[in-house]
Amino acid sequence: MVQLTLVEEAQLTRDWNKFVVKEKNTPKEELKIMAVYRRVLALIVLLSLNVLETRQNGFVDFTHHDYEQMTSILNDLHAAYPSITRLFSLGKSTNNRELWVLQISDKPEIHEPGEPEFKYIGNMHGNEVVSREILLHFIEHLLQGYNKDDEITNLINTTRISIMPSMNPDGYEKAKNDRSDRCSGIVGRRNAQDIDLNRNFPDQFFGVGKRELATETRLVKSWIDEIPFVLSANLHGGSLVANYPYDNRQDKRSIYSSTPDDDVFRSLALTYSLNHPKMHLPSAACDGDHFEKGITNGADWYSVSGGMQDYNYVNSNSFELTMEVSCCKFPEASTLQGFWEDNKKSLLEFLKRVHTGLTGFVMDQNGQGIKGADINIYPRNHPVRSARDGDYWRLLLPGVYKVTVSKRGYHPVEKIVRISKGPATKENFVLENEAGTKREVVPDEEKKKHVPVSLVVGLTVVCLISLLLALVLAILITKKYRQKENVQGEYSQVHTDP
Repeated sequence: MVQLTLVEEAQLTRDWNKFVVKEKNTPKEELKIMAVYRRVLALIVLLSLNVLETRQNGFVDFTHHDYEQMTSILNDLHAAYPSITRLFSLGKSTNNRELWVLQISDKPEIHEPGEPEFKYIGNMHGNEVVSREILLHFIEHLLQGYNKDDEITNLINTTRISIMPSMNPDGYEKAKNDRSDRCSGIVGRRNAQDIDLNRNFPDQFFGVGKRELATETRLVKSWIDEIPFVLSANLHGGSLVANYPYDNRQDKRSIYSSTPDDDVFRSLALTYSLNHPKMHLPSAACDGDHFEKGITNGADWYSVSGGMQDYNYVNSNSFELTMEVSCCKFPEASTLQGFWEDNKKSLLEFLKRVHTGLTGFVMDQNGQGIKGADINIYPRNHPVRSARDGDYWRLLLPGVYKVTVSKRGYHPVEKIVRISKGPATKENFVLENEAGTKREVVPDEEKKKHVPVSLVVGLTVVCLISLLLALVLAILITKKYRQKENVQGEYSQVHTDP
């Protein structure tokens, strides 16, 4: 905090008297008013200096921020960077607090065709607060890097990044006032309806059952269903590990439950853990943790029904992981800078993975985008669907894949596509309406091959021999049939004579 010294305040007073008032000729009542004015001026200068210092050092300090403070920070960041941010609320929590989302992009108000959508969600459990703070710092880091850092600038220009620092603001407000065991406790974990939000999403094996969807769950679910997110993560506390789907099994056992994209999920998890200075280390970061390279399959750790990451993968295009970013759920404010430094690179590198795999457009014969076409990778059997303008994104590791694109009313198209390491491979698909003439689509990488002459001759000989054998067989059958007719005729003549 900037403060005026006694010398500075005295100088300010002398300057004021010199240029504004002449005390000798001023009535006492006016002098009193001028004294008030001097104090107001000093306050204005003081506030100006404080604002300047804040702008130089950043909007987010290393302390815990309650709902009002978080709201203020988000509004300040949006006001400072209006051309690359959009601040909006998904709706109100159970206790009427806004579920704030800050979107960052060169055109944050719209979904740009061909531009992938990414999201981070924090503080899903209200008492797990590190995620809330590091996401506020991550927002500021991205905004301050725009037009200064080439990598960050490119990410903002080519991605729409959505960040929700707190999905459970009601739980946070309850947890902040708890003075019991804040590292491993449960006060504030659930929302104001006493619902665990990460056990509340429709489950692929068990549906919703008798569970009521929480207010916050319904709002976030609708958001997931509406926006074509490609990659996302929700951040938690209580351990140090990158957790990937599936979170459960139909038999409810806590053993490995792999998705059709297990290789992709393992790679995404390693991106986060290997860029974290502690998460990937062989020694256990938190008591009771034993994770190889800092990653784990959800169900292999413990079975969870109704988790948000599985809902994303099963019901939308988004590949979502759950990042546990702190052993202590509600640590002392003095440790927050360390958590930010530990996670800064991981957050950025994980975000960059949204630009890998396969991308392009699905179009009709007139070049118009086709919404809702299935892009399926054989034999994974987990299609993603094209967005409103026909654009699609499919996370894959480098390799050669058979890709089939289909939609009812159109002839499907199949291609063999090679995915390279680095930026996503671009591949467009043109589907013909079933009312038109079907056209065979030859994979781009495949060349037409000449048929060997020897193969043609051989097949011709086989066909001729087969034809001769068929003729001989027909003659034998005909001859035998005629002989049988003659015998039957003789028998008939003998027995019909009067």
